[in-house]
Amino acid sequence: MHKYLVGQVLATLLLTVSVFAFVVLLLNVLKDVLPLLFAHQIGFWLLFKAIGLLVPFACIYALPMGFITATLLVFGRFSADQELTAARAGGVSLLSLVWPILLLSLLCCGLSAWFNMEIGPRARVQFLALKGDLMANLANSEIPEGRFIRDFPGYIFYTEKNDDGKLQNVLIYRLADKTNVDTTIHAERGYLNPQRADNQLVIDLFDARSVTVNGKGNIFQSSPKISMNFSPDAVTNRVTKPSISNMTYEQLQQELLSLENLPRIGTNSTAELKAQLQMIQQDKKNSTESVLVTMNFQIAFAFACFSFALVGIPLGIRVHRRETNVGILMALILVGVYYAFIMLGKSLAGHPEFCPHLILWVPNLIFQAVGAVLLWRANRGV
Repeated sequence: MHKYLVGQVLATLLLTVSVFAFVVLLLNVLKDVLPLLFAHQIGFWLLFKAIGLLVPFACIYALPMGFITATLLVFGRFSADQELTAARAGGVSLLSLVWPILLLSLLCCGLSAWFNMEIGPRARVQFLALKGDLMANLANSEIPEGRFIRDFPGYIFYTEKNDDGKLQNVLIYRLADKTNVDTTIHAERGYLNPQRADNQLVIDLFDARSVTVNGKGNIFQSSPKISMNFSPDAVTNRVTKPSISNMTYEQLQQELLSLENLPRIGTNSTAELKAQLQMIQQDKKNSTESVLVTMNFQIAFAFACFSFALVGIPLGIRVHRRETNVGILMALILVGVYYAFIMLGKSLAGHPEFCPHLILWVPNLIFQAVGAVLLWRANRGV
């Protein structure tokens, strides 16, 4: 019976994961790849390469969705065909029948964690890099908005908005060493000017004000325009960081450590700089919460297979239907309920006071508690 059930679940799981992965892949291809193909920016070889890079990302969502669909379909048929009744008549309990399926769900959790924390983010970053190169969107990839950029040696960059190279509320810290700030530059607006021919990046800052701290005091300067030129010598072997949502778990840990080690401005700073510092500290808190949300999502979503197995087995038995469409409909409803909590947690990433990283664990707790009760009742024949 164990071999029969595991074989049925594996066969159905392979089919359902393939279907859901195809759907997720198709949505991403229609959104990101086909416009480039129709614009004659890529050939079919690069098209297939882009699709291949999207497959691991699609599997992140397809594996849990496929697992709950497989358990609903298999155990719905198992109950409708009176096979469960025959097993009980032979003295075999439901729990003794399903423990290999629960073990299989835990193995799928490990596989899901691998996709969530390592393979999926790396593949997504490679896909975005491929797309960015094809679209020549160098400006957006150099300085992402809402993040502290430490990729240029001796400088820390921050911009509140980056609209296709048009920057708003720009802050640049020049470091005397690795920890101390000697010059702070603030500009209401700026513009990124990547010069591909010379392999240089020029940042034009408008309405800029700077404060330089030295042993004699603070030196204040204002300028209608400041141009900062970064040559290849200053950015040799520089690797652009991916966005927080596309980082691996290890990269997220490094980003969290980097946020905790941001340099501080001295107490002798002006009132304007202190106000800017308060704004930066709030942005730092929001960025830290965004990192925590992504880290917790990668771990919590990996346990979705086990949560869905606990719910899918007793629900499949209770529904007692062989029809495939019923099982798929129930699976989509349950996935929608589960993912609603994920969307809620991600949407509150900018509000650390609500602890959104903990909200991501709520659906697992609910599904596992409800699934355990339903499984216990089904085992007793209630």
